[in-house]
Amino acid sequence: MAFDEALAVRIRTALGKRNVEFEEKKMMGGLCFLVDGKMCMGVVKDKLMARIGPDAYDEALKAKGCKEMDFTGRPMKGFVFVEAPGISGQDQLDHWIGLCLSYNPQARSAAKKN
Repeated sequence: MAFDEALAVRIRTALGKRNVEFEEKKMMGGLCFLVDGKMCMGVVKDKLMARIGPDAYDEALKAKGCKEMDFTGRPMKGFVFVEAPGISGQDQLDHWIGLCLSYNPQARSAAKKN
């Protein structure tokens, strides 16, 4: 499944300007950006996948272009998709990246598979 490479470039650039060390991993049908070994944000098709945490979740859903992240038939609390109207400007994208980076220290890492 393809993902929006231009959005991925915008995220890479924004993380670089913040001097954030990250790694990229193709997963969930798109590209994920891991910070401190934890999924922080990603690109799925043409949407930003943002891990913002449960405390910011309800307020985030009121924002332009923000939708529940639903892969399995159930929304994943703490994760949202942000569509083009909510990330078209760099300030908008920077806002979401800031939310993701703010939550990252509290986020739990996925269990390691042997």
